[in-house]
Amino acid sequence: MVVLETPEARTAAADCCNAVVNGSSSSDLNRSCCRRPSNGSLIGDVQDSVAAVGDSESDSLSARKSLEEEIDPAATVAETGGANVNGKERGGGDKEKIEDRSEKDLKFLYRPTMPAHRSIRESPLSSVAIFKQSHAGLFNLCVVVLVAINSRLIIENLIKYGWLIKTGFWFSSRSLRDWPLFMCCLTLPIFPLTAYLVEKLAYRQCIADPIVVILHIFITTAAILYPIFVILSCDSAFLSGVTLMLFACIVWMKLISYAHTNYDMRAIAKLVEKGDTLSHSMDVDYTQDFNFKSLAYFMVAPTLCYQPSYPRTASVRKSWVARQFFKLVIFTGLMGFIIEQYINPLVQNSQHPLKGNLLYAIERILKLSVPNLYVWLCMFYCFFHLWLNILAELLRFGDREFYKDWWNARTVDEYWRLWNMPVHKWMIRHIYFPCIRNKLPKGLALLIAFMVSAIFHELCIAVPCHIFKLWAFIGIMFQVPLVVLTNFLQNKFRNSMVGNMIFWFIFCILGQPMCVLLYYHDLMNRKES
Repeated sequence: MVVLETPEARTAAADCCNAVVNGSSSSDLNRSCCRRPSNGSLIGDVQDSVAAVGDSESDSLSARKSLEEEIDPAATVAETGGANVNGKERGGGDKEKIEDRSEKDLKFLYRPTMPAHRSIRESPLSSVAIFKQSHAGLFNLCVVVLVAINSRLIIENLIKYGWLIKTGFWFSSRSLRDWPLFMCCLTLPIFPLTAYLVEKLAYRQCIADPIVVILHIFITTAAILYPIFVILSCDSAFLSGVTLMLFACIVWMKLISYAHTNYDMRAIAKLVEKGDTLSHSMDVDYTQDFNFKSLAYFMVAPTLCYQPSYPRTASVRKSWVARQFFKLVIFTGLMGFIIEQYINPLVQNSQHPLKGNLLYAIERILKLSVPNLYVWLCMFYCFFHLWLNILAELLRFGDREFYKDWWNARTVDEYWRLWNMPVHKWMIRHIYFPCIRNKLPKGLALLIAFMVSAIFHELCIAVPCHIFKLWAFIGIMFQVPLVVLTNFLQNKFRNSMVGNMIFWFIFCILGQPMCVLLYYHDLMNRKES
């Protein structure tokens, strides 16, 4: 029968151990007072005493090592590998003694008398400790559940509708009617070339700055109106029209950045000539002569902000590009499969959301929200991650921060600053800060930036559909009150994800499916009329 030691004896043993660890004595007598007696003194008290002084000086570390040898000699042998202790090789007799002592110690380990609760601890899912734990297992569980649910939905859809993807999904005879749009896309480089000639004349001081500004306004206006006229004059496919409008908008934004940056470089060069000193933070060589090569690189680079030179990588990883291109093909096919197999049947079997039964419209929107969300996520991954990284790798473009962690955005304003970094940098550089420098209020500058974004969202959707109902414009401008609302909630409830939930619900669950249904039914009504 094991006799537990009294509290007085345990206190004395702990004091003795502290004396040894603190270096006050190194005699065998003091070491033996810390050794576990045969009456079953608890190993936890000795271990706690050792752990409490774990950050002492070097002499106390050596004392603690000696103490650990007494507590668990088997562990000491395992660490040293039985090689040597204090420079001397252990003999077989020493090993047998250590093993005997280790067996005696094991007799008192994990006994019912050992305390199972030693400190105050929180549950892993409590609000205090939830963010200190790894949730990789729960993430894997969510992936498994999503795969299982979506697999069942795919099988159910195939049983109900059959295989809906036709042989002419990628290319058909109707695509040949879109040749005017293709030719328009090929002629878009005329506008950057014209802008380069204007800047060349301005550099040689052949024309004044006001004339340069007027010419750039004419060039950029023509660059956006020319594709709109071609699309509206042709009965082209929706996908072809959207592609051309996206190219036209990108060219327009690049031309604005090119003209604005060169104008600012000339203005700063004039200040330098007058003797003004520049800020040390402006690490730019404004005396550099621009050339057509820098403009050509800028027009194909994955950025919307012009500068004479960019950070470049050392080489092109061909195998990496091949892997990313394979992923691009896979996810583009998945996006097309979801559109043809799920979204098209849903919108064809639905009524106009503003003209039918309210409950029926809500049911259609919620049913459309899941495949629409999948398509939107696939689009983001294909374009912002795969395609822009492939293009950057081929051009050795160094700055590849095309997006940030927008999925963690706590406000709508934060989301718009994180999810599309090329457009965000362009907006900040050429819209927002110029308004601030011209003494406009920050709220008005933000409203102008959203208005520019809303106009181009409307053009990219309404022009290919030949419908101008301003649904996309209203949807983007509706983000302004949401910015105010989510900022208020974030300031009121600190460290809250209320704004993130509002963003996911309004933007992805409600907003996009509603726009899809509105534009689809308006397009069908236009074709019937």
